[in-house]
Amino acid sequence: MEEFINYITEKGTDVGLKLILGFVILILGLKISKFIVKRIGKGKAFSRLDKGAQSFIKSFIRIALYVAVISSTAMVWGIPSTTFVTLLTSAGVAIGLALQGALSNFAGGLLILLFHPFRVGDFIESGAIMGTVTDITVIYTKLLTPDNKVVTIPNGTLTNANVIDYSVMPNRRLDITVGAAYGCDIDKVKKVLLEVAEGHELILKDPAPFVAVSKHNESSVDYLFRVWCKKDDYWTVNFDSWERIKKAFDANGIEIPYKKIDVNLTPSGEDKAHTRL
Repeated sequence: MEEFINYITEKGTDVGLKLILGFVILILGLKISKFIVKRIGKGKAFSRLDKGAQSFIKSFIRIALYVAVISSTAMVWGIPSTTFVTLLTSAGVAIGLALQGALSNFAGGLLILLFHPFRVGDFIESGAIMGTVTDITVIYTKLLTPDNKVVTIPNGTLTNANVIDYSVMPNRRLDITVGAAYGCDIDKVKKVLLEVAEGHELILKDPAPFVAVSKHNESSVDYLFRVWCKKDDYWTVNFDSWERIKKAFDANGIEIPYKKIDVNLTPSGEDKAHTRL
C-alpha cells in the first residue's frame, strides 16, 4: 500500500507539474504572440506596406503563433508529436471540408493582396453595396457606407464579383438626363444647359461639358447633360447641377413636362377628371 501511495503521489506530482507548466506556456505564449504581432505592426518597414497587406499579414502571423503555442503545450502535456500532428491533420481535413467557404475567402484575400483590385481607403461598389474600404483581413473585407454603416463582405465574394473602384482615377464623369417640353426650342435648351455647366466652378473645362438630345419621349425631349469633375467633388456637382438646371429653366421659360389633372364641372353637377401630360 505504501509503495502504491508513493507511486500515485509521484505520478500525480509529475502530471500536476506538466499540467501547470503547460498552462503557463499556453498563457505566456498567447501573451507573447500578441506582443510580437503588436511589435511587428509598429515596425518601420511594415508600416510602408499597403494597409490591406498589413492587416492580412498580422492576421496570418497571429494564427501561426497560436498554432505553435498550442503545439508546444500539447507536447509538454505528453501528447506525442506524431499523434498531435495526426490529430491536427485530421482536424484540418475535417475543418477544411466544413469550412470550404472560409478557405475560399482566404484564397480570395490572397488574390486581393497580390493583384490589388482595390486598396484600403478606396471607395468601391460591388452588387448593391458601396462604401470605403476600411480593412482587408484574412477572411473578410470591411466597408464603411456613406450612411456610416460597417458592411463585412467575404473575400471570396469580392473576387468572384464585379467590383467598381471609384478611387483609382482622379476624375469622374457625371451624366444627367433632363426632359424639356416639345414646344421648347432645342438650341435654347442646349444653350441654357451649357451655361449651367460652364458656370459651375467645380466642373472641369477639359474634357469640355457636352449637351445633346438623347431621346424623344412620349411627353418630352430628353437632353444629355455630361460633365467631368474631380472624384471628391462628384456628389456636390451632382446635387448642384440638378438645382441649377431647374432654376435656369424657370428663368428662361423652359417647361419641364409633368402629369397634370384637369377637373371639369358639368351642368349636371357631376365632376369629371382626366389626366394630361
